[in-house]
Amino acid sequence: MNEGGEVRSYNLCLLGLGNVNRTLVRLLNERSEGLREQHGISWRITGVATRRMGWIADQEGLDALRLAGGELPARAAGGPNNVEEWLRAAKADVLLEATSLNAKTGQPAIDHIRAALEAGLHAITANKGPIVHAYEELRKLAREKRRQFLFESTVMDGVPIFAMFRENLPLVTVNGFHGILNSTTNVILTGMEQGLSFEQSLKQAQEFGVAETDASDDIEGWDAAVKTAALVRVLMGVPLRLEEIEREGIGKLTADVVQAACGAGTPYKLVCRAKRNSNGVRVSVRPEQVSLNDPMAHVAGTSSIVYFETDMFPGLAITENNPRLEATAYGMLSDLIRAIGRRGTE
Repeated sequence: MNEGGEVRSYNLCLLGLGNVNRTLVRLLNERSEGLREQHGISWRITGVATRRMGWIADQEGLDALRLAGGELPARAAGGPNNVEEWLRAAKADVLLEATSLNAKTGQPAIDHIRAALEAGLHAITANKGPIVHAYEELRKLAREKRRQFLFESTVMDGVPIFAMFRENLPLVTVNGFHGILNSTTNVILTGMEQGLSFEQSLKQAQEFGVAETDASDDIEGWDAAVKTAALVRVLMGVPLRLEEIEREGIGKLTADVVQAACGAGTPYKLVCRAKRNSNGVRVSVRPEQVSLNDPMAHVAGTSSIVYFETDMFPGLAITENNPRLEATAYGMLSDLIRAIGRRGTE
C-alpha cells in the first residue's frame, strides 16, 4: 500500500545501453510496484543514447521492455545532436550514465554528467572516470544546483561503500584501506593456480564474460588503480592523481610462479593499498603474496574485499562473493531511490 505519500513521475535518460543499463531497465520493470508504493516513484524512459545510434528522445516514453532486450528505436530525422539538446528534448529529470571507462581522462563521461547537472538533473553513474578526474568539481556543481551526483556502482558493484560512510558513519575518518578490487585479475590468477597458463586463463576469463577482448586495463592494473583512486578521493578527501599511484599489473607473473606461491600457502593477489601519512597518502596497486591468515588469500574468482582502517573502527571489512551483473545495476537503482525517492526529495 502507498503509505500516504505523493507518487511523482520522473523522466529517465540512459546514456549507454550495454549490459549494465539494460539490466537496470529490467530491474526498473521488475521493481516498479515497490518503487511506486514504498518510495513514491513512477518512471518512464524518455531518452537513450549510444555511440552507434546517437541521441534518441521521446517525451511520451520509450518501450522499456525492448530497451531491456537491447533493441533501440530508430533515430528520428532532425533529432538532437548533442547531450544538451538530447536532455532538453527528453525533458529529463535523471541521467543514468553507464558508458565505457576512459581511465586516462574520464571523458566524455565528465562532460555528459556536467551537462546534466548544469541542466538541473540528478546524475547517476557507474563510470569510475568522472570520480577520479572530476569528483570535486562535479560534487560542487551538484550542490550548487541542489541535485544529487551519485556513483555507488563504480567500486564493488552495488555494495554501498560510499553510502555507508556518507549516511551511516558520519564524521568517521578513513586512515587507510587495502583489498582486492579487480575481478578480472582475480579470475586469471585463480585459473593459473589451477594449472592454466596466463594466456589460457585470460582466454577462459574472456569466455566467461569477465574479461574484455582487450583486457589491458585490468592486466596492467589500471582498473584497480582507478577504483583505488576513487576511494581515496571520496572517502579520504585526498585529490589523488593516477600517476601518483605505484602501479604494477600481473602481466609479468608466470603460471609456475603463481602455482608455487599458492602451494607455499602465500598466493598472489593484485592488492590495492592506501595509507595516510604526513605527506598526504601513499597508494599502491601491485601483485603481492598474502598469508593464508589474511582474508584476502581466500578471495577467489569474481569476489572482492576491502578492509578499512578508521579512527572509530580499527578494522572494518566488506566482502562481496561472486556478484552477478544485477549487483552493478542495483547500485544504480539504489542511487536513483536516494536521489528522487521520498527521503531524497524531503
